[in-house]
Amino acid sequence: MEDGLLQVQGPLAGPFKTREELAANACEIMTRQPGASNGAYGFEYCALHYYSGTEDAFFLSYLSDIGGTKAGGKKYCELPRTLDAPEHKDAIILGGAHSHPNNRQFSREDLSVDSQWRPTRFLDNRTGRIFDRELLLLYREKGGECRAYGYNNTARVVSALREGRWVPIGQVINDDGDIRMFEGQGWLP
Repeated sequence: MEDGLLQVQGPLAGPFKTREELAANACEIMTRQPGASNGAYGFEYCALHYYSGTEDAFFLSYLSDIGGTKAGGKKYCELPRTLDAPEHKDAIILGGAHSHPNNRQFSREDLSVDSQWRPTRFLDNRTGRIFDRELLLLYREKGGECRAYGYNNTARVVSALREGRWVPIGQVINDDGDIRMFEGQGWLP
């Protein structure tokens, strides 16, 4: 856009009744894009996920592949910051979603306080519902299994989508994005 912000259109996918359903579907869609699961030779895709109170449902925006490789081989995509969703004039952006081509873990940058959207918690005045912003990370294993992870920007908790529900696996312990895994938990089940 003229102000330098990256805008995406929506919806690409939805409606989904729960964030869990949204994350599972976003994982399948985003990690099946060309190059999304090609390891060191792949690249990231970014999108927004949002809520419509009119439909009481969650949606995934179209994808952005604007990004590349930073020094040291680190992949990145530019996270869109605005949404053009004409059929959802009441859209509330809940956060970003991005795929990793060669790593199932959030980066320290993903989890740092500098990467959080403000406010991290807010009220939808129309529905009275309170939302926390959340960053989704999506990764496809070499065996084909899709893994979805969420980072709640308010609670600073990292969760893994397992058997259709979010399971807390770790806590971000400082502003730099270092994580302490909960006892008995890890990136893999």
